[in-house]
Amino acid sequence: MPFADLGLSDPLLRAVAEAGYDTPTPIQKGTIPPVLMGKDIIGIAQTGTGKTAAFVLPMIDILGEGRSRARMPRSLILEPTRELAAQVAENFEKYGKYHKLSMALLIGGVQMGDQVKALEKGVDVLIATPGRLMDLYGRGKILLTGCNLLVIDEADRMLDMGFIPDIEEICSRLPKVRQTLLFSATMPPPIKKLADKFLSDPKTVEVSRPATANINIEQRLIITRADKKRDVLRHILRSAEFKNAIIFANRKTTVRDLATSLKKSGFAVGQIHGDMEQAERIAEFDRFKKDEISVLVASDVAARGLDVKGVSHVVNFDVPWQPDDYIHRIGRTGRAGLKGIAISIGTSEDSDSIAAIEKLTGTKIARFSGDGTSEGAAPAAPASEEAPREQRERAPRVKAAPKAAPAPKAAAPRAEQPRRDRAPRQEPRREEPRPQESRHEREEEPVSEPKLVADAVPEWNGPMPSFLSFGAS
Repeated sequence: MPFADLGLSDPLLRAVAEAGYDTPTPIQKGTIPPVLMGKDIIGIAQTGTGKTAAFVLPMIDILGEGRSRARMPRSLILEPTRELAAQVAENFEKYGKYHKLSMALLIGGVQMGDQVKALEKGVDVLIATPGRLMDLYGRGKILLTGCNLLVIDEADRMLDMGFIPDIEEICSRLPKVRQTLLFSATMPPPIKKLADKFLSDPKTVEVSRPATANINIEQRLIITRADKKRDVLRHILRSAEFKNAIIFANRKTTVRDLATSLKKSGFAVGQIHGDMEQAERIAEFDRFKKDEISVLVASDVAARGLDVKGVSHVVNFDVPWQPDDYIHRIGRTGRAGLKGIAISIGTSEDSDSIAAIEKLTGTKIARFSGDGTSEGAAPAAPASEEAPREQRERAPRVKAAPKAAPAPKAAAPRAEQPRRDRAPRQEPRREEPRPQESRHEREEEPVSEPKLVADAVPEWNGPMPSFLSFGAS
């Protein structure tokens, strides 16, 4: 089914074709026609399946007629993060270039004055994060009574970030008769409760099982020691299949330290985390999109909504604490029908988190060694490793060669030799040395000199008497 069969206007179809798209994704097929008919929608789809265009495209045609008024936006899109809000704004600029629609972006980290000026001129589309919107609403800078179309995007992420009370407050300020679209990758009970409260007879469009990872993503898990994680990461980034990567860490301090370490190793690295100013984060992200850097280290502030076509790898340097975050992290690769690789580097302490991820996704993550080989391959034993005990026991025992006997001393002149005991001389017992004994253990104890007999007389040197030549009869 082409986009032309979804009921979109010709100028919008032209913009879509110029953007390089000709066939809608399943979530777009199921969502765009009922949105154009004015129905409320619950859209459930894994990340990277075209959810943004599923509501941006019909909104452009719906808002094509009508006129905006000062401080009264005609439509409102709520996003959990500044990065995602900025990307939705980019989609409106790309697909709405043949429509004369005004747009304002309300996000934190940016001067409020310019945002207020845009609101005073009147906007057709207001894209906002809940915090900044509530701030301006509390100051009386914005009125929500003319907003007839509401989009709550990444609702499960809103839940994780604690925005549900703000969303309930915002919904209560909007007209009761309106069209509401809610999109989420998962549908936990609090989100289901929110939908039941603020949506009217919604149509549910579910194109994949909740919390299912993209089938275009090859998932791998490497278990190593904590002090070896950076070595494993460098091996991944130097592999032949690597093109570029987004690396996720659980803490902002880890993001900073890891980016510094990879720079010292010669990689082109950028970083995004919550302590950075919005302008800095946007600049780093643009560098990554333009291939000026090949590695972007990020905290979970970038886990959802970052849309970069052709990311070859997502690496979880830290296994995420929440299983849902795993789905959204790895969804930064394998987008727009392309293949991707997601690698998680874990330790023995991450076993519970890994089990929770596998339970949520319903799949067993393939285990790999640090050099990229499958877990089934037998690792080579280190050169210093001892042979197994059975092998050592079967090996023939090599006896140590006996120590060479010392050279005999030169005999003294016969006249000076005292007469020794007449008892038969016994050779000193020689104990065979045990194998593997040290040199000092193999040394024999010195042999003591034979004692002189007390009544010994000097040996006769004269002629032998004749009676001594006869033996006893």
